[in-house]
Amino acid sequence: MPPPPPLQVPANPAGAAFLDVTSNFLERWGQRASGGANGAWKNNPDGGGASAATDGPRFRSWIEGYGVAATNAAQANFAGDRRQTYGGVAGLSARLMDGVNIGVSLDQSSTAITVPLALQTAKLEMTQFGIQGSIDKGPWTWAFELVHGIGRIGSSRDTGFGMADANYHGKVDGALTELSYYWSLDQSRVVPKAALEYVRASTDAFQENGGFGAVSASGVSMERARLLAGVEVGHYWIFDQKILDLLAYGKFVDNFVQNVGSATVSLGPQTIIVQGIGESQFGADAGASASLNINRSARLYVNYDGKFRTTMQSHQGTLGVELKW
Repeated sequence: MPPPPPLQVPANPAGAAFLDVTSNFLERWGQRASGGANGAWKNNPDGGGASAATDGPRFRSWIEGYGVAATNAAQANFAGDRRQTYGGVAGLSARLMDGVNIGVSLDQSSTAITVPLALQTAKLEMTQFGIQGSIDKGPWTWAFELVHGIGRIGSSRDTGFGMADANYHGKVDGALTELSYYWSLDQSRVVPKAALEYVRASTDAFQENGGFGAVSASGVSMERARLLAGVEVGHYWIFDQKILDLLAYGKFVDNFVQNVGSATVSLGPQTIIVQGIGESQFGADAGASASLNINRSARLYVNYDGKFRTTMQSHQGTLGVELKW
């Protein structure tokens, strides 16, 4: 009987994608809740610089569409990948009392992952549900979000003698808390921010089918805790009873806890341990936003968010509309 073929390791980067998709969801809420074009009017329906109004709109809803393009360089036994994510968010929030806000949101996304050097592709379909809140006290804002997500992963790997496919599931939980200080000067503002984020994800064990040398792999658990600290600067203009707001921000990122887990990959009697992939410990985020308040009740906005790490870059664009009543 001939010996089994050499063990070809599937790249399986879906676990890291779980962490990143949820981090993006959490950090978009942080941007919305404190300062900036997404948060400057939460208790200020007439726009930045106007006096707060307790009899203004109590409710707000929003719909966003977004796209993310990310690349991860090769590291250790990981061949590197490219990821493209498209998704949409719907949310609803209410002002319970002056300075106290609570909301919910639903995120649906699809991520296509390509690992060219491993001749492997994967698709992650993910649904996330978030509960958010914020409390304002003078120029200070404290915001938080809790997220739970579930996902389905389908992977396909070219073995040279046909495709080996696998389908399995995963789940993710995340939390973010952020403190910011809103300092205004005429129609400009500076908003220092500091946040803590924690995300934990797990993927099920799977068995490939088809091809030559289909393998099985154990489930993987991973977690990441990070500190984000930075500053946002913005300015708004009023014309024709409309408000145009522009902002830019930069953040320092410290992934001070990062347990990316490992999987046991088996083919017959052959077994190896494959370490998961993670980000570099330190990095930076940067972005910009433009927002147009059409009237007291409607706002359009477009955002750019970039993430820059030693072995990873990510670029995200968001287009959204917000209604208040």
